[in-house]
Formats: sequence, structure tokens, C-alpha cells
Amino acid sequence: MSTSAAASAPASKPSSRTRRDKDDTSNPDIALPGIGNYVFQKTVGEGNFAKVKLATHRLTNCEVAIKVIDKTQLDEKKLGKLYREVRIMKLLHHPNIVKLYEVIETKSTVFLVMEYASGGELYDYLVVHGKMKEKEARAKFRQILSAVSYCHKKRVIHRDLKAENLLLDSNLDIKIADFGFSNYFDPDAKLDTFCGSPPYAAPELFQGRRYTGPEVDIWSLGVILYVLTTGCLPFDGKNLQEMRESVCRGKYRIPFYLSDLCEKLLRKFLVRDPIKRGSLEMLLDDPWINESY
Repeated sequence: MSTSAAASAPASKPSSRTRRDKDDTSNPDIALPGIGNYVFQKTVGEGNFAKVKLATHRLTNCEVAIKVIDKTQLDEKKLGKLYREVRIMKLLHHPNIVKLYEVIETKSTVFLVMEYASGGELYDYLVVHGKMKEKEARAKFRQILSAVSYCHKKRVIHRDLKAENLLLDSNLDIKIADFGFSNYFDPDAKLDTFCGSPPYAAPELFQGRRYTGPEVDIWSLGVILYVLTTGCLPFDGKNLQEMRESVCRGKYRIPFYLSDLCEKLLRKFLVRDPIKRGSLEMLLDDPWINESY
């Protein structure tokens, strides 16, 4: 797997450190020319309290993505969640995970300087190109599995794995992004926060059951594999209630064109009982995953 992104790290790449900039900004919604060693080019994403801007390094002209977060709009709980996201991203170093280069913090704003993936979201790629042939899906899915397995070994769960949070670099290699819902997990403890996108959420989340962590990521991986190979979601509904019922039933259609090996793998991921759901170690040894490898 190539480690290059749409723009590799700037030649004078700052370390993944946090520093406070002397020049403060009162509001990230105001168009700023840049921050630190970076010049803003355009806004490429926007949320309630944050924007993502494409920027270039002043010295190397390399492109980066900068998430601009307005701290004044965040309560103590949300601010704590933001700092947890930063700590987790600093911990992760994997070719299929978006790199965090630098954190610049001012009185009212946090700037996360990250690797830029010019290929955009995997979701948009599928909208344009349609479902993938199994050979292409396998290559992408191996990269996703490798990155998620790496996270779990670091005792980190993502909790929002979906096609929209899987980016593509200039070589169309996977970059997992958006660790806003991520958390540390303890095999001997339980979590109880409902996180993520409903179409990708595990049944136990809808049922309000406590969970360890990795098992909810594994369910989401099954949904992603289904999306890659069919171009649609396995569970759907006109509203959240219908979606909940669909996921909790756990019934989905297997298209005729899927291979037997792919179908068998899906049935290891999309298991309603989290105890019976496949482990990543077992899934990484699956025949479909390792075919022609």
C-alpha cells in the first residue's frame, strides 16, 4: 500500500504537537487568509462548529486539510471530546489513517492540520462509479481492515465507520478520517454511548445495550463491505424507527452476483449477537480477504 496522499506531508512537516499561536482569531466563520505556516485556499467541508479548509504550506507549497473548530461554541463536554480526538489522532500512525501533522490552538479556535486526500470520499466515488467488482472491493477492504485492526490493537475504537469517513488519496488508497466519535476501550469494561450513523450502527446500539467497543466497529465494517460490493445499504428505512427495526431484524438481501466466499464473509460480520460476531483476527484470515493475495 502506498503511503502517499494527495499531498504528502510537507517537507518541513511540523511534528504532531500542540502549540498556541500569538495571533488569535475571534471566530473561525470569518474568512481568514491563513494560520501559522499555512495559507487557506478554499472551504471543502462545513459543520455546526467547524469548517475544513484546503490550505498550502507557505514554504513547501504542499497541500493539507485544516479543520477549523470554534471553541466558543463548545461546552465543556464537547471540548473534552475534541481534545480526546486530538490525543487519539496523535497516537495513530498507519498508512490508511489520515495523519495529524500539527495542532494550532488560539484563545477561541483549534486548527487541526491534517493530511489532504484529493480523491475525496469513498461514498462519492461509489456514487460516480457504482458498485465495485470484488477484486477492487477486496483491495480497498483489506486496507480498511488493516487500519481498524491497528486501531483496536492500540485500544482505540472509531465508532463512526462509514463510506463518508473513508477518504481516497491520489492513488485511490484508503484513508480513514473523522475520529470525532472515537474512544479508548478496555476489554474488561463497557461503554454505553450511541455513536455513529444509523445505517452503519450495530443492533446493540439501537437497543441501548452496553458494549466493549470493537464489536460495533466490526458490524460497521460488514455494512461497508456490503456497500462496496453492491453499491447500496443492507439496512434502510424511511425514518429512524424503520431503520432501527431493519437493523435489529438483521435481515438483508444477498444479490445473485456476489460470490459464495463474499456472502460467507458478510455473514460473519453482520451477526446480530455481538458475542457471535466475528473477531478481526478471524476475519483477517478469511478466504475471501486473502484470495489472490
